[in-house]
Amino acid sequence: MTIAFCLYKYFPYGGLQRDFLRIAHTVAARGHHVQVLTQQWQGERPSDLEIILVPVTARTNHGKNEQYYQWVQSYLSQHPVDRVVGFNKMPGLDVYYAADVCYAEKVAREKGFFYKLTSRYKHYAAFEKATFQQGAHTELLMLTNKQIGDFKHHYHTEDRRFHILPPGIYPDRKYSQQPENSRQIVREKNGIGLDQFLLLQVGSDFKRKGVPRTLLAVASLPEAIRQRTRLMVVGQDKADRYQAQARQLGIEKQVQFFSGRDDISALMSAADLLLHPAVQEAAGIVLLEAIVAGLPVLTTEVCGYAHYINAAQCGVVIPEPFVQEVLNASLCDALEKGEQRSEWASHARHFADTEDLYSLADKAADIILGFEND
Repeated sequence: MTIAFCLYKYFPYGGLQRDFLRIAHTVAARGHHVQVLTQQWQGERPSDLEIILVPVTARTNHGKNEQYYQWVQSYLSQHPVDRVVGFNKMPGLDVYYAADVCYAEKVAREKGFFYKLTSRYKHYAAFEKATFQQGAHTELLMLTNKQIGDFKHHYHTEDRRFHILPPGIYPDRKYSQQPENSRQIVREKNGIGLDQFLLLQVGSDFKRKGVPRTLLAVASLPEAIRQRTRLMVVGQDKADRYQAQARQLGIEKQVQFFSGRDDISALMSAADLLLHPAVQEAAGIVLLEAIVAGLPVLTTEVCGYAHYINAAQCGVVIPEPFVQEVLNASLCDALEKGEQRSEWASHARHFADTEDLYSLADKAADIILGFEND
C-alpha cells in the first residue's frame, strides 16, 4: 500500500516528530510505500521515506496550514493513496495521531469571547471539528484517557473511533544501554563537577513547557545549593526572553540553553533531576524517556503522562491548580535528599524493566494498516 503521512513541520528534536518518524519507519519496514507531505524538513532525509515538500507562502502559521491542506488535497486527488495519516488535525484524514490537546477545551479555559472572532481561532476550530465531529470517519490514535474525555465532551465523538496507544520510547534510551561510567564521562565533557547538581529540562515551546517556572524554582534555592546547581534547557524556541529572565533572577551563570542536542539520553544519565513543570501538555514523552533512563522527575499534574511518574514512584507530580511555591519546595527537597533521589532512580529503572513503554509504533502501524477504508 501507499500511505501518505501529513505533518506540518519535521525537526529532529520534537516529541511528536520522534513518534511520527518511528511510526513511519515501522510502516515502511512492513513493505509499504510511505510518502511524507510536509512544509519543512530539518535534518537527514531517511532513505525509506519519500519526502515531499509542500510550498506555502502565507505569513501566519494558520495561513500556512490552510495553504498546506489545500495543496495536499489537490496532490492526493491527482496521486491517490491507500491511507492518509495525519499528525496535525485537518479534514480528510483516515487516521489522526493525537499528540496535541483538545483545542476547544483549551479555548474554553484560557480565551475570551473576542478570540473566537479571529481567523486563527476559526481555522484551528474548523480543522479540529472536521477530525473529531460525530460522523467523521477518521480513526483516532490517542495517548491518554484525559484527551478522550475532552474530545468527547466537545464533539460527542464515537467511542469506537478512539484507540489508546501504549508509550513508544526508543529502547536505546534505556539506562542499560548507556556506558557504565556515563555520568562521569558526560559531566567531564560538559564541564560539570561530580559534586554539582545537574537539572535537565527538555522540550520545545518553552513557555508551554514551563521554563519560566523552572527558572523561578532554581532562583529560589538556598544559596549554598543554588551555587552548586546547573540547569540545561534543550528545545526548539527563541531563548532570548528566558535568558533575560535568568539574568534578572541572578542565575544566568547556572543556566544554559540549547536549540537541540542529539545526546539527550547521555545527558539524562548524567543528570540528577528532570524538570517538566508544563503549563499544558497532552502527553509528555520526555517524562517516559526520563523513567527509562532512571532519572527522577518533577512535573505537573496537567501532563497526560504524569500518572506514570506516580505509578513508577520516581518523583513528584505538582497538583493543579499550580502553585509556584510548591515546585520551589519540591525542588529544594529533592536536591537536599540524595537518598530520596537514589530511591526514585531505582524505582524508575524497575518500572522501565517491567512495563510496556516501548510498543507505540507497532500498535499504531497495526491500526493504520489494519482497518478497512471506505
